[in-house]
Amino acid sequence: MIGDIPLSLLTSPLLITLIMSAGFPSPAQDYLEGTLDLNSYLVKHPAATFFMRMTGDAMADAGIYDGDLLIVDRSIEAQHNSIIIAVFNGELTVRKFIKIKQEIYIKTSYTEKNIKITEDIDFSIWGVVTKVIHELVR
Repeated sequence: MIGDIPLSLLTSPLLITLIMSAGFPSPAQDYLEGTLDLNSYLVKHPAATFFMRMTGDAMADAGIYDGDLLIVDRSIEAQHNSIIIAVFNGELTVRKFIKIKQEIYIKTSYTEKNIKITEDIDFSIWGVVTKVIHELVR
């Protein structure tokens, strides 16, 4: 039971604000904000959004791990330091987008040197990673 609502009737997860304090929390304080619609929270542009599963640890330094779920928005333009999904030399890949002046580079978090994108390289951006979901306990 949450307030007057039986748990069996809830269709959306509850959004609860956790306020950390130095002492004991007041039992009178109400932490319940309402329900949480994960679609509206995670997906800003539904028609332009897709999900991908990360394989490998190439982006671990960026906090993206093997098995993570990536939320990708095709309507957002890549900015310097965006994490992008791109086609690079025929392969679909996750990379960091780096723009210095008018030059574009990509890199994994493990790459020592940036890879410069030139006209002779097959390269196109599919979308920008907006959120990453990963399990803390497996």
